Amino acid sequence: MSTIVLIHGLWMTPRSWEHWVPYYEAKGHTVLTPAYPGFEVEVEALRADPTPIATATVPDTVAHLEKIITELPEKPVLMGHSFGGTLTQLLLDRGHGAAGVVINSAPPERIRVNPPSQIKSLFPILNNPAKRHQAAGFTPEQFHYAFTNTLPEAESRAAYDRYAIPAPGSWVWSYGLLANFTPGKGDTWVDFHNEKRAPLLFIAGGADHIMPPSVNRSNAHHYKAAGTVTDYHEFPGRSHWTCAEPGWEQVADHALEWALRQAG
Repeated sequence: MSTIVLIHGLWMTPRSWEHWVPYYEAKGHTVLTPAYPGFEVEVEALRADPTPIATATVPDTVAHLEKIITELPEKPVLMGHSFGGTLTQLLLDRGHGAAGVVINSAPPERIRVNPPSQIKSLFPILNNPAKRHQAAGFTPEQFHYAFTNTLPEAESRAAYDRYAIPAPGSWVWSYGLLANFTPGKGDTWVDFHNEKRAPLLFIAGGADHIMPPSVNRSNAHHYKAAGTVTDYHEFPGRSHWTCAEPGWEQVADHALEWALRQAG
């Protein structure tokens, strides 16, 4: 059996994986859900005091995850959702992981695809430069459009109330739509020609507004190293909330079966 590390995305905490953990554990696997530094408290505590969110950095988060992963007895399977997908790509590029799966992944640098729905989803964070230095959140209505657009309004509101927190505004500004206007190698730069990278699967939701399939396809197609495995799979009609919306088990099974086959 394998160790699986599940990495959450922005506007979320490890609570977002609460269905996947027992599901994978029931199959005999060890499952870790590390939080970003300072995010180890509950959702409600982060809402009450978002200071750890506003001050979080990508380098500190990558270093924190690296420490956890390198202390494991063997290379784990890495799975990341949304910006957790970006972090998974960064970790794979650094030689970590036996295989990686990124779900509705936010892109690293040099992915120049920005569909209208993505711009609309991120506009509530990018509409005020002051939010670059704040913990910036969505309203329930904005969350419904960006994350849970396939759910009825009441179910979307229930997901918002249970899981949603603000995100580091600096991450959205620096690594979102504006990342490709920053010269040089930034915090989310990966080597698309790294021949030592572990196998990587992109999973996209066909109805995802904030990280649409075109973003994930472009990200996957950038990987060019000979001898490496990069696959792409799209689930039609699924939103950014694909890891928790009805039918999430199909996504979890596909991710696990692919990763174990490649890691083996």
